[in-house]
Amino acid sequence: MNYRHPERDQIRIDGVLSALGNPLRLSVVRLLDSGGEQNCSRVLNVLGVTAKSTMTHHWRVLRDSGVIWQLASGRENLLSLRREDLDARFPGLLDAIVTGARTDDPVGARAGSGG
Repeated sequence: MNYRHPERDQIRIDGVLSALGNPLRLSVVRLLDSGGEQNCSRVLNVLGVTAKSTMTHHWRVLRDSGVIWQLASGRENLLSLRREDLDARFPGLLDAIVTGARTDDPVGARAGSGG
């Protein structure tokens, strides 16, 4: 399956902020920021989400806003953070958001930091 991803210059601040305004999607970003490329199943397991259909919507919002890459790899989908594109478009924004999220939730229960 080929997914549509916006080009770097099509990424809009309102879309990024809207996508990251959801706690579950913000947890996905925290996980991807700390762990690089992940398959969808692992993200579901780490976050403790059992309904794949719920996450399908969240992947789409993150992908369409330009926050993540979602690439088909055999029977799996791989997710990665579009850090380079986001840093180029909005310098410092992603760092500020991830740092703020870690400050609000230092244990990382929703981001699956493992501890």
